[in-house]
Amino acid sequence: MVAMLWVNQILLGKKSYADVPARLKEQVKELLTDAGKEDLVTE
Repeated sequence: MVAMLWVNQILLGKKSYADVPARLKEQVKELLTDAGKEDLVTE
């Protein structure tokens, strides 16, 4: 799942939510929220 790769990169601090392609943002947001990291969902 590509969205999970983005989530891992965000959690490691290598990428930010703003870097996520538009088509994946909703999935990434959901995964970060499920992980209790909704604070990382910022533009």
